Amino acid sequence: MTFNRRRFLASAAATTAALSAPMVGAQARPRVIVIGGGAGGATAARYIAKDSDGAIDVTLIEPTRQYYTCFFSNLYLGGFWDYEALGHSYGTLASEYGINVLHDWAVGVDRDTRTVSTAGGHTLPYDRLIVAPGIDFVAGSVPGWDVSHQDAMPHAYKAGSQTQLLKHQVETMRQGGTYAMVAPPNPYRCPPGPYERVSMIAHVLSRINPTAKILILDPKANFSKQTLFEDGWLRHYPGMIERIGPDFGGANVEVRPDSMEVVVDGSAETVDVCNVIPAQKAGRIAELAGVTDGNWAPVTPGDMRSRVDPNIFVLGDASAQGAMPKSGFSANSQAKVAANAVRGDLTGSRVFPARYSNTCWSLIAPDDGVKVGASYQPGADQIESVSSFISDVGESADLRRRTYEESIGWYEGITADIFG
Repeated sequence: MTFNRRRFLASAAATTAALSAPMVGAQARPRVIVIGGGAGGATAARYIAKDSDGAIDVTLIEPTRQYYTCFFSNLYLGGFWDYEALGHSYGTLASEYGINVLHDWAVGVDRDTRTVSTAGGHTLPYDRLIVAPGIDFVAGSVPGWDVSHQDAMPHAYKAGSQTQLLKHQVETMRQGGTYAMVAPPNPYRCPPGPYERVSMIAHVLSRINPTAKILILDPKANFSKQTLFEDGWLRHYPGMIERIGPDFGGANVEVRPDSMEVVVDGSAETVDVCNVIPAQKAGRIAELAGVTDGNWAPVTPGDMRSRVDPNIFVLGDASAQGAMPKSGFSANSQAKVAANAVRGDLTGSRVFPARYSNTCWSLIAPDDGVKVGASYQPGADQIESVSSFISDVGESADLRRRTYEESIGWYEGITADIFG
């Protein structure tokens, strides 16, 4: 066949179209970046990766190679749980789910260009961003204390070496000494619940230092499961625990780390161990991303999407979402809702109505476990509780033992759900 110029150009155009058509259909996968590898972030990364069947590129940014859970860290303090059992790696998320795990600090979010910058010099683009950084502390919320004093007066509210330090301080405290806890105001991360922590430390001291005292300096008038804890303290640790609430100075506390003193309403008392748990706010990267109200990150109740930027989701402790407590169970539940919404955004898959749940178990003494929990659903403006339950005072020893055993099963199940 003879080619003239018109036929040649037509043939060339057809060839070009045929070559380029597959490339149009094979555009790069949509990209999701998850900041924070705890109960919220790691769960979200895993569920997006496994349920999208490779259709979404998922990167998890987390500085630590071994994540230590805050939940059950109190049981480690009490001698019921091994420290190693609190630690979990990200190997399975990378090897079995194809998640890009980057051990680095996220230090900036540019919402205009949809990029995340890291301390290691990376600039990573995203189509959707999930922010799950946990908590930071409100500067100056406990006069006399900042993070430079955490070795003298540990917070142990970010699990790991701080928890080990607090355990060592309690176990080596002088006979007849005083352990003081400066409890946090609402809202705060739980677990590690302050009052379960008191119970576990009381358990240790009752065995190795029975004349020791525990002093709780509390800015709150009341707290979750208060009747259950106070009943348990009277039964198991009579005379050991004293709580000073706001009516008696618990909201007016200063600490002096150099002299190991707590000052309550102007009156100083020397203590041997001081566990300072400051007021809390969303992890720093949420503030740098510009999605907080100054302390927490407001989200829409149906999908955990930031109210500031629809391309960003905020999970777990960092979020301001309504009725759910700031717990690992809550973060895991919220992550599954957000993961479903992200897949819907990026692949057009079905998005199911949001349902949330939470249970918080606490151990008061050996085989004396209690719990509180609820089911939740989106309301008009925030997540709302639709049903709830709580242990009763006076339950049988067998029921309390089974409640504790239930919590162990939950830990094993949720860590497998988070880390694979």
